Amino acid sequence: MKTIIAACSQNLSGSRASIQTALRTLLAVPWPSQRDVRSALQLLAVLQWVLSFLLLGTVSLLLLIYLLFTSLWLVPVLYVAWIIFDWDTPEKGGRRLPCLRRWTVWKHFRDYFPVKLVKTHDLSPSHNYIIGSHPHGILCVGAFCNFITGSTGFEELFPGIRPFLTTLAGNFRLPVFREYLMSGGLCPVTRRAIGYLLSQKGTGNAVAIVIGGAAESLSCRPGVTTLILKNRKGFVRMALRHGAFLVPSFSFGENDLFRQVVFEEGSWMRSIQRRFQKMMGFAPCLFYGRGLTSGRSRGFLPYSRPITTVVGEPVAVPKVENPSRELVDRYHELYICALLKLFNENKTKYGLSESDELHIV
Repeated sequence: MKTIIAACSQNLSGSRASIQTALRTLLAVPWPSQRDVRSALQLLAVLQWVLSFLLLGTVSLLLLIYLLFTSLWLVPVLYVAWIIFDWDTPEKGGRRLPCLRRWTVWKHFRDYFPVKLVKTHDLSPSHNYIIGSHPHGILCVGAFCNFITGSTGFEELFPGIRPFLTTLAGNFRLPVFREYLMSGGLCPVTRRAIGYLLSQKGTGNAVAIVIGGAAESLSCRPGVTTLILKNRKGFVRMALRHGAFLVPSFSFGENDLFRQVVFEEGSWMRSIQRRFQKMMGFAPCLFYGRGLTSGRSRGFLPYSRPITTVVGEPVAVPKVENPSRELVDRYHELYICALLKLFNENKTKYGLSESDELHIV
C-alpha cells in the first residue's frame, strides 16, 4: 500500500512539474502585438469580400438546388417565390441597409490597402449626378470601398449626397447574392435602374458607373493606364435625359492590386475572352495576387497597395428629353476633358510620374 501511495505521489509531482513547465513555455511565447491583430483583421476583411463576390452567388444557387432534393425542399421553393415577387426591386433603387454600410469590417477592409477618398469640388444636393469611375481594374476595389461602404467618409465629404454603384444586371439573378448587393446600395447598370434613381428618388443621388466595364479589365496591369471610353456614350445620353451632372473620378493604384496574364490582340486566347464577354457580360481574366499566409506567395487576394480615389469637378448638364447625337458628342468630349484634367493634376501626387499619360481608346 505504501508503495502504491508513493508511486501516486511521484506521479502527481511529475504531473505538477509538467503543467508548470507547460505554463512557463506558454507564457514565454510572445503574444501578438496590436499591429499583428490589426493586420489579421484587415486580411480577414478582404478575404470575406473576395469570397463573397467570387463564390456567394454560385454557392447559394448550388445549395438551393441541393435543398430541393431534401426534406427542406420548402425553403428553396419559398425563396424562389420571393425572388419572383421581388424581381423588379433591383431596378427600383434596391433595398439598401445603412447598418451594413457602417459595418466595422469595412474599416479593416479600407485599412488593408489603404483606400482614401479625395474631394476636389463640392456636389450640391439640389442636383443628381452620374459619377464615372475609372479605371475598372480587376475587382473595382476603389469604387466599392468609396461608394458602397461608409468607411472612407463619402457622406461626410459630400453632405446630402446618396451614392449608388452599378454592376452587371446578371448578378441580381443569383439567389442571396442579390440581397447582399442591394443592401449596400448596388444597382443593375441598366437604363431602367439608372433612370429610376435619377428621376424617382428626388435630388442628391449620385450613381457611380464603372464605364470601362469588363472590356477594360482585360487591359488591366500595373504601369498601364488605358481606359475604354471613346465609344462609351450611353452614360452621357442618360445624364442629358435626366439633367444629371457628370462627375469624373479616378482611382490611382487600382491597377496595381493584381498581376494579370495579358494576351495580345489577335491571339486565340484574346478572341475567346472577347466572345465570353459578349455572351456573359464579363471577361474571364487570368490574374493572381498574394496568398493568405504570406505577401510573397501567390493567391487570389489583392496586394496591399494604396488606392486614392479623386472625385473631380462636375460638368453641368442640361435636361434634354431627346438629345441629338451632336449634343451627346459635345458633352462626352467635355467629360473626357474634365477627366484628363483630373488625372494630370493629381497623377504625381498619388504614385505616377509626370510622363505617365492616360490612354483613352
